[in-house]
Amino acid sequence: MGAAWHTARTLLTAVNGTTLVGLGLAVLTGAKVRRGPGGILVAEGYRRKAPPATCFTIGSVIITRRTAEWLLHESRADLLAHESRHAGQYAVLGPLFWPAYWALCGYSWALTGTYGTRNAFERHAGLERGGYRVAPLRPGLRRFRRSAATESTGPPPGSPSSG
Repeated sequence: MGAAWHTARTLLTAVNGTTLVGLGLAVLTGAKVRRGPGGILVAEGYRRKAPPATCFTIGSVIITRRTAEWLLHESRADLLAHESRHAGQYAVLGPLFWPAYWALCGYSWALTGTYGTRNAFERHAGLERGGYRVAPLRPGLRRFRRSAATESTGPPPGSPSSG
């Protein structure tokens, strides 16, 4: 994404208040905030138990348990891109991101037993880039899907019509 998008994303997450929430959480938990690329802020040294992820994003703030240098290292460019994509999602949805994200976590959990595999936000950000594993549908749902796919509602294509 270009500089114009980065500027727009930064402004939108500032105006919709999500970056302020991210900065507030960083300050309240003692994380140190540093500037990152493309208008992203990195809050390093997050020490709370929840969420258990190494990194998560609120507005244009990527909060990490590690250091900013760790996250910004070229070997983690995919992870940074994944988290930056979430900042773009916040720019579009603002605070509506939270209920939408958690609803899709529930949907994904119900289908796969993971919060990310079927979560459209995580898929859009790049599952593998964010360290998520792709999980198959739960066994009972695979059977249901297979039987629904094999049910026929009419004669197979090319069959003579009954009439």
